[in-house]
Amino acid sequence: MGVKNLWDVLESCKKTVPLNHLQNKRVCVDLSCWLEQLQKVSKSHASLKEKVYLRGLFHRLRALIALNCSVVFVADGSIPAIKLSTYRRRLNVGKEVAQNETDLQKVTSLRRNMGSEFSCMIKEAKVLGMALGISCLNGMEEAEAQCALLNFELLCDGCFSQDSDIFLFGARTVYRDICLGDGGYVVCYEMADIERKLGFGRDLLIALSLLLGSDYYQGVHGLGPESACQIVKSIGDKFVLKKITSEGLGWVKRRKGGGNNLQRDDNIVQVISAYMKPKCHAADSDMVQRVLAQYPFQRIKLQQICAEFFQWTSEKTDGYILPSIAERDLRRFANLRLTSSEVGLNLPLHEIPMKCPVSEIIKSRRVQGRECYEVFWEEMDGLETSIAPADLLESACPEKIVEFEEKKAQRKKQNIQKRRPKKKETMLSVTELDLKLQNLLFDNNNLEDQANLDPSDSSRGILATAVAEANLLIPNDTEHNGLVQNINNISSNEAVSNVDKNEVIDLLSPLPPKQSHSSSKCQQCSDHIEVINLSDSENDMSPEHTEKAKELRLFLASIRNEIH
Repeated sequence: MGVKNLWDVLESCKKTVPLNHLQNKRVCVDLSCWLEQLQKVSKSHASLKEKVYLRGLFHRLRALIALNCSVVFVADGSIPAIKLSTYRRRLNVGKEVAQNETDLQKVTSLRRNMGSEFSCMIKEAKVLGMALGISCLNGMEEAEAQCALLNFELLCDGCFSQDSDIFLFGARTVYRDICLGDGGYVVCYEMADIERKLGFGRDLLIALSLLLGSDYYQGVHGLGPESACQIVKSIGDKFVLKKITSEGLGWVKRRKGGGNNLQRDDNIVQVISAYMKPKCHAADSDMVQRVLAQYPFQRIKLQQICAEFFQWTSEKTDGYILPSIAERDLRRFANLRLTSSEVGLNLPLHEIPMKCPVSEIIKSRRVQGRECYEVFWEEMDGLETSIAPADLLESACPEKIVEFEEKKAQRKKQNIQKRRPKKKETMLSVTELDLKLQNLLFDNNNLEDQANLDPSDSSRGILATAVAEANLLIPNDTEHNGLVQNINNISSNEAVSNVDKNEVIDLLSPLPPKQSHSSSKCQQCSDHIEVINLSDSENDMSPEHTEKAKELRLFLASIRNEIH
C-alpha cells in the first residue's frame, strides 16, 4: 500500500511517457509489486496452474530487452519490525497480536515464509530472469527501500514500484505502471516535479505519511488528504520533522480547533528513522556491484524453462525472444557509434571493431504506424530475419539503408527496361489494314491503265515501299504474318500483272506460288528498312501517281504511330 491516499495527492505530477522512453536505461524492479500486479489479471486456480503471471512477466522483460533496458530484480527480505502489526493485520491474524507489539524496540524483523505460494512465484521469476540475463538482488528488508537507494545513488535511472512510500525512502524517478499495448507506455513520477508543483520534499512526504497513515503508522483518525497537506506545508520541509519529533502529533488537533487528545507517541521516532535510514545493502557493497554487472543470455536454459512452465517448443521460445535479443544488440552497436562520433572518431562501418549485427536489409515495412525494415541478421544463431525500427537502423548503420535504396532503384530500373510496351486499343486490326492496302492497290492499277504505264515502274516502286514499311511496322506475330506475306506476294511482278481490274483480292487468302524472278528492287527495299527508296521512275510519275504514293506513305505513317 505505502502511504494512504498519496497517489491521489501526487496525481498532478503523473506523466504517461512512451515505452521507448526506457531505451538504454537501467531500471530496478520491485519484483513483489510486479507479480502481485500480474497475478490480479486472473486469480483463478487455472491461471495459477498455467502460470499466466509468469507469461506476463516474460513478455514485459522481452519488451524491455529489445529497448536495451537493463533490468535488475529486487526481492523483499525480512519483514521490518515496524511493519509486523500491519503485515499480520493483512493476514487477518487479529488485533491482539498487534497490541502486543507496541514497543518496537523489543521486536525484531520477521523472516518471510519461503514455502508460501507467493514465495514460490518469486523463485520462478528469478529463474526466468537469470535465463534472460537479469540478476536479482535480495533485499535486507523492504524491496522498495533498496530500489530507492539504488536510484538515489544514481546506480539506476528509475524504479518500478506500486508502493507510494518509495518516495519516502529517497527515490527520484518512479514508474508505477507499464503497458505493452499499441506502442506501449509507462506511468512515471519524478520527484523534481513533486517538489516544483506541489512543494513537497522528502521530509514533508514522511510527515504526510504520519498524518494520513502508512504501512508503518496508523495515522491521525479523521484527517483527510487536503487538510493534511495544508498542515505540513504550513510548517515547511526544513522544520516539519523536527517539530513532530519534539512535540509528537498533539499540535495537529489543536491546529484544527480540537482538544489535545493525542498523547505523545514514542514510536514516531522509529517510523521517521525507518524511512530515513532503511536497512539496505550499501551502494558500494560487493553484492550490489555483482548484481549490476551484465549477465549473458542463456538460450538453451530459457528453452528448457519455457518448455517446463508454458509447454512451448524451442522454436516458439526462439520466435519470441531472439528478435528482442537481436534488436538489443543493434542498439548497443548504435550506442558504440554514437559514443565514437562524440569523441571525434567517425569510423566507416567496416572499420568498427564490433561487427554490425545487420547483414542486409530485405524490404521496408510499416508496423503499427511505425516505419521499419525487415533485415537479415549477422551470425544470430536461430534467427535469420526479423523486423527492426527504421530510426534504429538509421543511427546504427545508415550505410545499410543507402545500400538497400541503391539496390531497390537498380531493380526498378531493370524492371522498366524489361517491360514491353502495350498495344494501343486504337491500333487497326489486320482486316482493316488489309482493306486499306487493297484500295490503294486498286487505285494504283487504275492509274496505270489510264497512263498506260508499265507496272514494273512506278507501281512496283510504291509496292516495294509498302512491303518494306509493312515489314518494319506490323508486329511479328502469327496473325499479322499473313498480311505481310500477302503484301510481299502482291509486290511481285507476276502478281501485279495478273490482277484483273474488276477482281476482288483477299490479301489474307493463299496466293499462287511466287515466281523466282522477283524484283531486285523490292528485295533491296525489304533488306534495308531504315532507308526506303521508290523506283527509279518516281520522278517521272504523273501527278495522280505522286498523290497515291503520298497517300500510301501517310497511311503507313499512321500505322507506325498507332503501333508505337
